Amino acid sequence: MDYHLRLFLSLALLLPCVISIDPLFSVCSTSDDHYFVPDNTFKHNLDKLMFVLANQAPAIGFGLESVGQGHNRVNGLVLCRGDLKSTACSTCIRAADAWISKLCPYKKEATIWFDHCLLRYSNNEFFGELDNSNEFCMSNTLNISTNSVVFHGKVTKLMNKLTMAAHLSPLLFTTGEMKVGESEKLHGLVQCTRDLSGGDCKKCLETAISELATCSHGKKGGRILGGSCNIRYELYPFFEH
Repeated sequence: MDYHLRLFLSLALLLPCVISIDPLFSVCSTSDDHYFVPDNTFKHNLDKLMFVLANQAPAIGFGLESVGQGHNRVNGLVLCRGDLKSTACSTCIRAADAWISKLCPYKKEATIWFDHCLLRYSNNEFFGELDNSNEFCMSNTLNISTNSVVFHGKVTKLMNKLTMAAHLSPLLFTTGEMKVGESEKLHGLVQCTRDLSGGDCKKCLETAISELATCSHGKKGGRILGGSCNIRYELYPFFEH
């Protein structure tokens, strides 16, 4: 069988699997000049970018690449959650690639978030720039049974502690726990995209922490996700040690 036919069939079989992984949120450019037509140079560059990121990023959990020149240049970034193994990272990236073309068809700029990864691409340069413009909040539906002010104070304390560790880490990522009662623990995670400096990572995380007060106050869990960083806390383990 011809190699390209085998590859096509393999991808066709894989697509239903990755599509079944639902995204948390997506943002597509709304500018009139941020569209491309099918089968043009930008589309070919975008396809090449996705191929490179999907093959290079899983090994280290992060990828940064640019393809093309001038107005056909496309810049892309993928970030997998820092506790993931390469196979889970690869699965998430391929799901993100499949979903982003469905949710943001023919858009020159888009971002999509999953529980395990983030994918972002644009015809504009954004590497190394702190992005707080596309942040969104998700909260656990369950309310805490204790004093919400005291509980949120402990959440903030844990998040601040993790921020101090993460912004000095090469991976700009860390997880941790804190006791909040006789039998309960807070579990927290913070992470930045690795194109940021440590200082900008710290700023991004601190901004996200400040937004938890309105996002998930009184809730058993919550998260802020953005183009440059994300934070999450829960009263159950949700990450690998």
